[in-house]
Amino acid sequence: MMASQLLGALLHLVMKNFGFAFYNYGEVRVGKKLGFFPKEHLTYQLMKIQVVNEVNKDFVVEALRSIAELITYGDQHDSAFFEFFMEKQVMGEFVRILKISRSMTVSLQLLQTMSIMIQNLKNEHAIYYMFSNEHINYLITYTFNFRNEELLSYYISFLRAISGKLNKNTISLLVKTQNVEVVSFPLYVEAIRYAFHEENMIRTAIRALTLNVYHVGDESVNRYVTTTPHAAYFSNLVTFFRKQCINLNRLVSEASKNPGSESTSSILVAVDEIEDNLYYFSDVISAGIPDVGRLITDNILQYLIFPLLLPSLRIEAVNETQINAVTSMYLLCCILRIVKIKDLANTVAASLFCPLEAFIKISESKLNGYISGHGFTHETERSDSDNLDAKLESRSLEATISNLPSSSQSHEEDVTLQHSYSSSSLALREVLLSYVNNGDDMLVLGSLSVIATLLQTKELDESVLDALGILPQRKQHKKLLLVTRKILPLFSFKFYQRSPMVFVHIICPTNFDAEQSLVGEGSDEEQLFSPESSSIRDGFNSELDRYLQKLKQEQYGVLCSCPEVAASPRVHRFQVLDALVNLFCRSNISAETLWDGGWALRQLLPYNETEFNSHHLELLKDSYRNCTSTLLLEVKGFWPDLLITVLCDEWRKCKRAIEASSPRREPKYVLFPLQKSYFEEVSPGDSSIVAGERMCELVKVFVLLHQLQIFSLGRALPDQPPILPQSDVPQSFRAKATGLDVLGPKPGTELTLDDAVPCRISFERGKERHFHFLAVSLGTSGWILLAEELPLKQNYGVVRVTAPLAGSKPRIDDKHARWLQLRIRPSTLPLLDPDQAATYSQVNKKALVDGRWTLAFSNEYTCKSALSMILEETNLQSNEVERRIRPLLDLERDVNSSSPISTTS
Repeated sequence: MMASQLLGALLHLVMKNFGFAFYNYGEVRVGKKLGFFPKEHLTYQLMKIQVVNEVNKDFVVEALRSIAELITYGDQHDSAFFEFFMEKQVMGEFVRILKISRSMTVSLQLLQTMSIMIQNLKNEHAIYYMFSNEHINYLITYTFNFRNEELLSYYISFLRAISGKLNKNTISLLVKTQNVEVVSFPLYVEAIRYAFHEENMIRTAIRALTLNVYHVGDESVNRYVTTTPHAAYFSNLVTFFRKQCINLNRLVSEASKNPGSESTSSILVAVDEIEDNLYYFSDVISAGIPDVGRLITDNILQYLIFPLLLPSLRIEAVNETQINAVTSMYLLCCILRIVKIKDLANTVAASLFCPLEAFIKISESKLNGYISGHGFTHETERSDSDNLDAKLESRSLEATISNLPSSSQSHEEDVTLQHSYSSSSLALREVLLSYVNNGDDMLVLGSLSVIATLLQTKELDESVLDALGILPQRKQHKKLLLVTRKILPLFSFKFYQRSPMVFVHIICPTNFDAEQSLVGEGSDEEQLFSPESSSIRDGFNSELDRYLQKLKQEQYGVLCSCPEVAASPRVHRFQVLDALVNLFCRSNISAETLWDGGWALRQLLPYNETEFNSHHLELLKDSYRNCTSTLLLEVKGFWPDLLITVLCDEWRKCKRAIEASSPRREPKYVLFPLQKSYFEEVSPGDSSIVAGERMCELVKVFVLLHQLQIFSLGRALPDQPPILPQSDVPQSFRAKATGLDVLGPKPGTELTLDDAVPCRISFERGKERHFHFLAVSLGTSGWILLAEELPLKQNYGVVRVTAPLAGSKPRIDDKHARWLQLRIRPSTLPLLDPDQAATYSQVNKKALVDGRWTLAFSNEYTCKSALSMILEETNLQSNEVERRIRPLLDLERDVNSSSPISTTS
């Protein structure tokens, strides 16, 4: 140690004597010549070393560090510096030092030195020198002792620094070619060895390196990375991703058994990793290497979607290599949202027409319990619309138009909901709809997320969306408009009336060729109807049929026959509408999930009632009427004073949610177990907090159903609900008599005590206080007041205590006829207060109990008078609330009004 210290001191003395000083430039120390520059000295001393041992390793480390600093400085300030080191073959000296060294410290410093130099070099000639003569490739392929984790980190940083300097010129210096084809690329080959390292930082660095390689755009390198054996990297990526998916499913299953903040955090970490992987896939594809996109598509389908995700839509995970339906739906959504490959998206969508047997044997799996053959039409069922093509072929079509206000009856028989069949015959698209009809909250949310993702996937062909029954109405209208504009002039029409019906006889020309006529002349029409894109051939959709045929290719081996694809898309569209409408009739689904269903229905629902049949409308109306009846009960419940505020607030939120361009929640929320509402565990009559939660949930459902009714009847939504303004004249004579203003009473407010009743109450044990009791309502608000009489002002008092009138539930004590029992609820709901909402969500709801007052009166008569006063004022308060919301409950009046009624909350 003394020798190394002496060498260090001597080196410092030499530098000082020769006028060498160090200055800081950013984070790298650089030398500046004051007299004689010691670069020759450093190089000469380094070249003299024949073996690196404990005696001289510190000098070697310092020399390497100093040379890196000098080269970096020279590259940016004085080319003579770098020319000197090139002349002395410093890169060769670095390699020689590595060969004669067994010190871990020297290896670390050498890798760090190389990384610093490569990252900071700006001059192209300097970079070319660094990458030439195979010195870099030697360092890349050198056998380091990576049992030292720090050394591996430096090595990965070294590789990543090299990749940062790659372009079409420099990459040729790092590869070996034979007959113009790349046969060796050590940087890429060595890097992907660590692509699946357990350390996330290393995986991230390797991915950045590979992206730098792919984005260079060298065709020979592209061929190299997409041919065997290097193409296996992409299949290994998908295999690694599959393991992450299975791990996510394990976390979701554990969270469903033991929910809590810790399990939620674990799921979020796993979700971030999964989405990072998918974004990496997307970045790789963006490099524009055609074979890479094909490899990723094939591997995702072959190793992930077909053997794991699609079968999991209908099976429960029975071992560690399977996943449940909820996780499967989330992963499908993520893949479609992030990995934007047209073939991948359309193949996944086409596979939804196949039954489970196409992917896995039923006997090998346990089926989910929510598969039911009821609630929607089977794919093989035929509707009246299927006869349309047959009649068109006969060159004549007779249509019937009703004179009734609604023409929805013409569609009433289009979809039959009575068909029963074995669940084993369900296509996967029908499985998703069965979850909407019969699944629990998480399954419903998962299915809606898949539908929403398909709706928003731009890579999906419109014809595939139409076949699935989820082509958005704006695109349907465009298609119908173009068809009508093209073929309508070819037909002739004859009208005749047989009361109460009007008949139209449509005559088609004998030489009419439907397929040829649908081929448009303009660019838009060609894109929509040309045989090369999305026309209809022999009853089959050519685009969808192409992807179904792709499923049968050897690498996929999906053996499925889908004759139901030939059915009219209108059949499938009504199946989707049936499932969504049935969803709004279910009482065991949370309002948040129903709002997501409302968004999906809004995308499919036109501003035209004729697209809804009478069955749909009647179901919506029945559900709305039931919800309205329940809402009216809240008028006399615990929180009538907050009901209008909640209605207005939820109206704005719901309108914003269902009119948004995308769903409110990301698909990942399907993974988190929904917290069971407290009112599902405790009777609302036992707690006002429970009753408040129930009221808010009910209002959300009511507002959604009301807005859907307006949409289904072809009306645009008003910004505010139709609620009457508050009455100018107080409804209670007591409010007038006491002299209260519109702001209501507060502690310290002076008021008259003409109707007040003397009472006693003890807020502390052994300390009884005398007050005057008064119940008063003012519009939709109401209070119970305890006032102290002013000694110098007769019949006047000062308010000392206030409590909400609503929810007080007064009753005379069974054993003491002079005692009046009152329940005292909070003045506001904690979940509605932004300042309290976060704290409220973490509080044990069973700890939130209402207050209890026991008021003692002088005799039974005054006690009954106080009880009557509370009931009378409560009734006035409830009547005012009901009066104001009556226009909202009268839906028919609302939709027929020319303008929304002004709202004042």
